[in-house]
Amino acid sequence: MVKITIVGTGYVGLVTGACFAEVGHQVICVDNDQKKVAMLQAGGIPIYEPGLEEMVKKNVAAGRLRFTSSTPEGVQNSEVIFIAVPTPPQPDGSTDLSFVEKVAREVAGAMTEYKIVVDKSTVPVKTGEKVAETIKRYNKHNVEFDVASNPEFLREGCAVDDLMHPDRVVVGVSSERAVAKLKAIYEPFKAPIIVTDINSSELIKHACNSFLALKISYANLIATICEASGANVQDVVHGMGLDKRIGRAFLNAGLGYGGSCFPKDVSAFIHIADQLGVDFGLMKEVARINTSQIQRFLKKVRDTLWIVKDKQIGVLGLAFKPNTDDMRLAPSLDVIRPLLKEGAKIRAYDPKAMEKAREYLPDIEYAADPYAAAAGADALLVCTEWDEFKTLDLAKLKSVMGHPTVLDGRNIFDPKRMKELGFTYKSIGR
Repeated sequence: MVKITIVGTGYVGLVTGACFAEVGHQVICVDNDQKKVAMLQAGGIPIYEPGLEEMVKKNVAAGRLRFTSSTPEGVQNSEVIFIAVPTPPQPDGSTDLSFVEKVAREVAGAMTEYKIVVDKSTVPVKTGEKVAETIKRYNKHNVEFDVASNPEFLREGCAVDDLMHPDRVVVGVSSERAVAKLKAIYEPFKAPIIVTDINSSELIKHACNSFLALKISYANLIATICEASGANVQDVVHGMGLDKRIGRAFLNAGLGYGGSCFPKDVSAFIHIADQLGVDFGLMKEVARINTSQIQRFLKKVRDTLWIVKDKQIGVLGLAFKPNTDDMRLAPSLDVIRPLLKEGAKIRAYDPKAMEKAREYLPDIEYAADPYAAAAGADALLVCTEWDEFKTLDLAKLKSVMGHPTVLDGRNIFDPKRMKELGFTYKSIGR
């Protein structure tokens, strides 16, 4: 058992804390948002992630997990402190590290004995060095410490399972002293532990996410070629994916990637390369393709409806991906906002994200179910591939619509079946 503090209770911090407690560690989760801490202490969960609520409640009841707004309390009652605070993008594509720096200062001021401070947030290469410099500067008790890097590889919607069953654990260290304790934390997860220097560890995360974003943009480029040639992108990527050197994952054509990771990490990796004197033109093209995919979809909407103004448009799915309520940089936002500006009336449904969506889209109507979203609609747009949308009663869906027009941004329906039912149906790359 290791005594651990996690600073930050967002998607990464809360899942990490709960899973560490689940395998027997003693965990304190710290957040400076007192309302969020009060919610967690009262048994509430601020985010939706499958399996997370049950795991948090179980480990709070067992006494292995607790919450506080006091960083000194967390530092003084732990051996290892993980920094899992937001690292949002700045206008120039670089990463805002002010939250990381603030936590490093607070940790430094509260340390009275040796601690290991671990960057869990996704940060640019060389951040570990800056964290170490900051702690040294504000280390008023002059105690020994180590800084390490331990990037997360969690997929929202699958985060609990990803952390409980990782395919690898990456640990970047500047000295051997921290290795044994970090291995002890991850030993219960039965995964290969890769020990590197801190700079390599920090680069691994950006390299992974940027490569996966590249695969998505590549699939979307293939979809454009398929549309131009009359081919079916799903058949093409299926044939590609069976090649073991390529694999099928992240080759789904659609509206492109969104969320808090891929857009931010691609921009950050481009900025990191620029700072190092490397023109990362490949990643710049990945970002351009992703943006153009939304524009291509909006063109389909406009071409189909001719005039968007005063049209009733239903939207299925708001979250950036299924099994999460995260609306950060969701493709649905870039689809809906231009249509609103053109005078469309939007009615949307999402199984989990509507409460958070209201903060981003206050001027649309929210429906109780998919059929209510489609009621009277001139067109229905699919923006998120929730499983419940794939099993809709399509005859019922058609009967409630003003006109049976579906523009499927996630390729969840069978074009042949939709045509047989009398829908005007357009999808991506088919």
